[in-house]
Amino acid sequence: MTPKTETVDRIRARALWMRRTAFAMVHKAQLGHPGGDFSAIDILATLYFGVMRYDATRPDWADRDRFILSKGHATGALYTALCAAGYFPEDWLGTYMQPRSKLNGHPNRNYLPGIETNTGPLGHGFPVATGIAIAGQLTGADYRTFVLTGDGEQQEGSNWEAAMTAGFRGLENLTLIIDRNRLQQGQSTEDTTGMEPLDARYRAFGFEVAVVDGHDLGALLDVLSASPKGRGKPLCVIANTVKGKGVSFMENQAKWHHAVPDDAQFAQAMKELV
Repeated sequence: MTPKTETVDRIRARALWMRRTAFAMVHKAQLGHPGGDFSAIDILATLYFGVMRYDATRPDWADRDRFILSKGHATGALYTALCAAGYFPEDWLGTYMQPRSKLNGHPNRNYLPGIETNTGPLGHGFPVATGIAIAGQLTGADYRTFVLTGDGEQQEGSNWEAAMTAGFRGLENLTLIIDRNRLQQGQSTEDTTGMEPLDARYRAFGFEVAVVDGHDLGALLDVLSASPKGRGKPLCVIANTVKGKGVSFMENQAKWHHAVPDDAQFAQAMKELV
């Protein structure tokens, strides 16, 4: 078995645990955004268990790589990743969305270690990530900054201000990942505001662009772990994903942006997530 195969197997196992656990959290709370969690989980699992440099015992370590979840409603994906990475005990996950819980519906850096910035208002995470990458460029630091946005989020103008700045400054240590599941709350992204050709648009802003299957762990690992040294420009990874990936009745269904499972649906999902 090659080192890459071992890494992919580890990521796959983590992603399965994250899906099962996140769905259990949403089922218990009867709140959440499971469709977007499931389209993003393979991306987060790859970052946390195959790519990023961090130390969960020292969440403020200066040389850590930074990750920002700009699509801040996908906390089921983020919290399970942070828990599996060792940032907090597993029993905290059972408090998801409960009153006074540290596990809010949107991530709050004042409540949990490992969260770089509060997110929720769409379009804000990418500008913050750009600022963090600029700080690293100015100080000569070698940490990488990763930010995950939704594709519907690309309709927010603040993303394009950040893209213009990132491209102009040649922020090679900045990686933007777009969760391209083609669905947002209520309908498809293209029926709301069409955004193609998305790859050409980012190239025009000075990015290197890679288009990958967002559920192909080997492809994600290759593109996200590649050294940015000498690239001279930021990277945009357009990850083609499936909303609700892994559960038959959720896949490609816009209603599962924020629908929650009843007991029968939860049982069915647990049978499928093996």
